[in-house]
Amino acid sequence: MEDTKRRGRLRRLCRALLALGLVLVLGGVDLAPAAAVTWADVNELKEEANGLDAEKEELEAKLDSLADDKSQAVERKTLLDQQIANTQAQIDNTQAQIDQYAALITQTEAELVEAQEQEEAQYELFCSRVREMEKQDEVSYWAVLFRATSFTDMLGRLDAINEIMRYDQQVIDDLKALQAEIEEKKATLETSKSESEAAKAELVSKQSELSAQRSEANAVIAQLSANENETEAALADLEAQQDALWAEAQRLSDQLVAQQAANGQSTESNPGGYIWPVDSRYITSTMGGRNSPGGIGSTNHKGTDIGRVGYTSPIYASKAGTVIVSQYSSSYGNYVVISHGSGNTTLYAHMSSRKVEVGQYVEQGAVIGITGSTGNSTGPHLHFEVTENGVRVNPLSHGAEPQMGYLTGYTLSSSA
Repeated sequence: MEDTKRRGRLRRLCRALLALGLVLVLGGVDLAPAAAVTWADVNELKEEANGLDAEKEELEAKLDSLADDKSQAVERKTLLDQQIANTQAQIDNTQAQIDQYAALITQTEAELVEAQEQEEAQYELFCSRVREMEKQDEVSYWAVLFRATSFTDMLGRLDAINEIMRYDQQVIDDLKALQAEIEEKKATLETSKSESEAAKAELVSKQSELSAQRSEANAVIAQLSANENETEAALADLEAQQDALWAEAQRLSDQLVAQQAANGQSTESNPGGYIWPVDSRYITSTMGGRNSPGGIGSTNHKGTDIGRVGYTSPIYASKAGTVIVSQYSSSYGNYVVISHGSGNTTLYAHMSSRKVEVGQYVEQGAVIGITGSTGNSTGPHLHFEVTENGVRVNPLSHGAEPQMGYLTGYTLSSSA
């Protein structure tokens, strides 16, 4: 009977030690999934934000120096466009931080649940060790030693006790480590939530700031019409700049075609085959003679203006080709020119941002930018130009009756 009891105690002790050994082995393995987001990612975004803040301060200083100089309206508009781009970059950065915080919160919550489950299992293991020792009447390690029948027996018992004590101490150490880990994750979670809320508040502030900056930028160009006599030279310079930039784009297109011919590539253009460069079909100004919009636009419009697009509408490549220009000018603002073959280009102006680089080949329909009001513009729209055989053509009517040109199904505004 006594042997049966001893064997039962031994089996229970083995099970406890086996469980302990399993936990200790697993304790050395990182069971958590690889973190998709780290604090290093967030800190990198914060460093980028600091750089944007420095750029913002520099632009504000330049704008302040021009505040009372009405003759510098074009330069002021250029600086305001840069300021708007900076604010948009800050908004993008802040949104990225918010997304990172959301991922960190999700990760940390999952890790916290896992750590709490491990703590619960470790605590149960600790309790089971205590209960097991109580059942075996071996709570006192000294009592075990005193039962030794010889010195050799005592040494053997001492080795066994030391082994058990090491296991027991490891159980306690692991439990304490898990408890510390849980507290650390709780603190991390609270920090992430707090900083996320601060970033969200900053995002709202930046969006309001962006709206005000856009209104100010549009107002600066509109003020040129109120001082038409004083600003006639500036307006003429803007129009001359557009003509010069268009001419340079044609030179670059010819240069590209020559390179392609030298490489044995086809250089034939395919007139027509255009798609609408934006989703809107609302024409605010057609190509050719017109009344000057607000007294600030050209009376001989070189392109087609498409409105009702806002500041976030995608701009599509109207036709496949190679990007030969992607830059900013005080007249076109952010603009892109695509070469489609010999003498055939399309130009897209006043973008809030550009999404392509020079030398990049784009398929028809690829997003090349976002609509906006940069450059000589008083509101968001897309200025679109088509050149065929080295001459600007009207995509709404070229080669056919009105409403039967390359781009059809449009609506003309009353002022177009």
